[in-house]
Amino acid sequence: MSAPTMEERKACWGSRDEFWQCLDKHADDASKCEKLRLAFESRCPQQWVKYFDKRRDFLKYKKKLETEGYHPPEAAGKS
Repeated sequence: MSAPTMEERKACWGSRDEFWQCLDKHADDASKCEKLRLAFESRCPQQWVKYFDKRRDFLKYKKKLETEGYHPPEAAGKS
């Protein structure tokens, strides 16, 4: 597989951004963004889709930590 061209990369990133905006708008309800998800998957290499999915999860987790702080589980250290 050859590397994507600049146009293919831009199309991939644009599809990703549209899909992520839809998820943000619909509180991560993927069923309301199915068409955008399919466009995202069709315009991006499979490895990129996996990476971007993990990246979104990480960014959401990071934002949650920054706003809410870290709260260890109640049962931690107890036996």
